[in-house]
Amino acid sequence: MKKELDTVVEKWNLLTHPFYQSWSAGTLPVEALQVYAREYGNFINTLPRGWETLNDAETAAEEREHADMWTDFTAAVGGFSAEATLDQTVDLVRVAKESFTTRAATLGAMYAFEVQQPATAKSKLEGLKAHYKFGAAVDPYFAAHSVNWHESEKILALIQALSADEKAEALVACERMAHSLWDALSGIHDATCKMN
Repeated sequence: MKKELDTVVEKWNLLTHPFYQSWSAGTLPVEALQVYAREYGNFINTLPRGWETLNDAETAAEEREHADMWTDFTAAVGGFSAEATLDQTVDLVRVAKESFTTRAATLGAMYAFEVQQPATAKSKLEGLKAHYKFGAAVDPYFAAHSVNWHESEKILALIQALSADEKAEALVACERMAHSLWDALSGIHDATCKMN
């Protein structure tokens, strides 16, 4: 099952997205980071609900702490927290909320995000330190997640225990979430960066 899930995620590997490529290169405008922090924060705030659907109160509480770290990141880059306004991030939040209603869909959707999170967090932290001068306040969220493989491993183990029908549902949810995550970055990129 891992191979099928990872094949789906690889189609929308966030590290290859132009937004994260620009971030790593230091060519992303500060305004783009501010919009990203505001828009994407709405998705980050849905994650505790996913863990609650899985009856994992401990990880849900951890995700609420991480959402607070995201709020600190948003403030550090000069952004502010507000409802999502871009169509693609509004859709991402909707997909998350819809996915987090059944166990199988929650697992698939959460896997699409969590399996990518350590690599994307590491890349973003390195980009922030190398190219942007916001200070240490931007670090905690990305530092915590750059080494956080245990959540995707926990999710994968739960997926492996699903029935065949539930595994199929999880795979569909994984693809839907992976695509939505990619589209959300595209929306932010299109709204804030000059297209070549």
